[in-house]
This record gives sequence, C-alpha cells and structure tokens, in this order.
Amino acid sequence: MIPINFNPQALDFQKGAGLLPAIIQDADNQSVLMLGYMDEAALMQSLATGKVTFLSRTKNRLWTKGETSGNFLHIVSVQQDCDKDTLLIQARPAGAVCHTGTDNCFNTQPVTPQPHFLTHLEQVILARKAENPATSKSYTNSLFQKGINKVAQKVGEEAIELVIEAKDNNKELFLGEAADLLYHYLVLLAAKDVSLEDVLAVLRQRHR
Repeated sequence: MIPINFNPQALDFQKGAGLLPAIIQDADNQSVLMLGYMDEAALMQSLATGKVTFLSRTKNRLWTKGETSGNFLHIVSVQQDCDKDTLLIQARPAGAVCHTGTDNCFNTQPVTPQPHFLTHLEQVILARKAENPATSKSYTNSLFQKGINKVAQKVGEEAIELVIEAKDNNKELFLGEAADLLYHYLVLLAAKDVSLEDVLAVLRQRHR
C-alpha cells in the first residue's frame, strides 16, 4: 500500500456528492498530467494497487488509468489539500497519459527538471576518471588508478565509519561520514561502469 500522511476516512467526499477531484502530477518533472475523480472505493483501490484508479462518471464504474492501453500511472505519493476535498497524486506514467497520445491532457510541455547535485557530482567523478593519471592531481582519479579492489575497500571502510558514528550523538560527524560514504559509493558505481540512474531504475521497479 502507498504510504500516506493523512487519514482517508477524514476526507470530505460529501462536498462533491461522493467524489473528490484528483490532480495527477508527474513525480519527476512536476508537470500536471490530468484531472480525474475518485470516490472512496477508487481511492482505496489506488492505494492498494499503486496504480491510479478513478470513478468513471460516464460508465459509473471504477476505471484504472491504463487498463486497456497499459499506460498505467504508478503512484509515488498522495496528499490532501487544506479543505480535505481535493487530492494531489504524484505518479510516474508508463506511457502517454492522454487518450490523444500526448504526455498530458493539457497539451503542455513538461518542465525540465533541474539537475540534482548527486547527478552533478556523478559527472564530476566521471570527468576525474577520464583524466590522464600522469598529470592528474585528483584524489578521485587516484582511486580509479588503484583498481576496483581499492575502490570497493574504501566503500566498506566508509560504511563501517558511518555505522560507528551512528551509535554516537555527534550529528556533524555522522553527516560527514554519510557524505564520505555517498561519494565513495558513486566512485564505485563509476568504476563498475554503471550509473546512479541504473540503481534508481531497480528501486523504481521494486517499488512497483
């Protein structure tokens, strides 16, 4: 079931004659994909399956978006508005959202997301990896030159140091070790010629 931070039983379905408008937003680029309506049964099915399900007002039945096309909307999060009568659902579409074949039902271009700092750091690490070891003064480059065993060893060492700090109450030291582990983890990924996005893809698949 999708984790939520509100009580579905407290939602005001009566205001809309048993229905709540549900705004569907792309979880990655924040663009609005479509608007649909949910009754309590549609919401419960959506939460249980992880796929957006509406109440079809024309057919008067539950309708899972993508049930015929395969273009499901995989739910990432669900939240209510301040009046408890509207839902905002962030989801990852498995294909075109609109029946016309477009990415959304409003014919708008998706917003280009700003690159995450981890993505920037990953690119820096790859650039250091490509440097000439004879002239490079980079610590990152020196790790690559020592080989995969040394890189993997550093990840293990940093993980142990993080565990040790986790048992203490010094937040600054803990954050420092967490940052060290994350950096060396990205170096290990680069050494194995895989990307952070490759790992995220596995996590997304498991989440579904």
